[in-house]
Amino acid sequence: MMRTQTQDTPTKHQEHLKRQRDILAFRMKKLSSKQSDVNSKAAAQKEKIKKKYDDMKRVLDEDLRITLSQLDTETEAMERTVEDRIETCYHLTQEIDRQLTELSAQAEKDQCQVQEKMSEMEERIIETLKNTDPELIQMDEFKNEQLLGLTINLLLFIRSQVPVTKKLFQSYAQEVVLDPDSAHPKLIISPEGDSVTYTDTWQEVSENSSRFDTTLNVISRKGFTDIRNYWEVQVTGKTYWELGLTYPNIPRKGREEDCWLGRGPTSWCIEYFNGNYTAWHNGIPHELTHVSGRTFQRIGIFSSSDGGLVCFLGADTMTPLYSFCAGTFTNSLYQVVCPGHDNQETNRKPLLICDASKSAPIL
Repeated sequence: MMRTQTQDTPTKHQEHLKRQRDILAFRMKKLSSKQSDVNSKAAAQKEKIKKKYDDMKRVLDEDLRITLSQLDTETEAMERTVEDRIETCYHLTQEIDRQLTELSAQAEKDQCQVQEKMSEMEERIIETLKNTDPELIQMDEFKNEQLLGLTINLLLFIRSQVPVTKKLFQSYAQEVVLDPDSAHPKLIISPEGDSVTYTDTWQEVSENSSRFDTTLNVISRKGFTDIRNYWEVQVTGKTYWELGLTYPNIPRKGREEDCWLGRGPTSWCIEYFNGNYTAWHNGIPHELTHVSGRTFQRIGIFSSSDGGLVCFLGADTMTPLYSFCAGTFTNSLYQVVCPGHDNQETNRKPLLICDASKSAPIL
């Protein structure tokens, strides 16, 4: 009897151990399955994170491209200004050479006439030297240092989907209110002064010296002399418009060419007409083929008295459109807009002055 119990004990132990072995084998199978599941989930999570980092890299690469493009645009504007000043001096030296030749031939003639010509040339030389002083053409170093500071901040804290130049220009935003007393009679200005709409109907308005009577312009109530200024205009749905800055003495009456924005020396503008962009100043057009066919929800205008910079941008993406460098501003500046005529019923929407301190909503 005792032998049977003794024999049964090893058998039970064996069976128990076998069951335990099977349980452990099943556990190892479950663990292997869990290991595969963990690896799979980890790989999927890493792929998601990698994708986010790739997205951030694309945003940063685009931001870098826009920032460098902005700096290149300003540099090109400075270079154009320097070249213009050199050409002005060169033409004047040619005139001096011609006058020296004439004076040699007239040495024995009327001395009064000779003296008069010399005085006139002396005045021109003094004025040219004044206007072509290299010190008047300066990069906006303060802004560039701020831009560098913002890129450093961007490295420390990634801003989501917002170009660094947008944050910079938004810090210079100021309120713009349109002056109805300056508006052409076919323009309707909102009571708040933040929009302008073209109408075929000639409005009953008071006549005054500040009102444009031929060109479809309206300027801001107040001028500014701030070192830096930024404002934006919503141009959505329009096929024709002009935007820019002007001195207060822009001609406003009659059909003089200088009444049009950018056609004289007192204003700078960008014109959009049926998909084509043109920058204007002093009657010289600059066709902007790099953005031909593109549309923007907002146009931004930045100005800086350092170097007399006037910069136009597609504010949606801070795409540089064109920059002028005046060397120095000689008067206060006013914002000026032209909503354009109806353009065969395609251009009835208003131009809206935006709060430039805030980004446009994503449509």
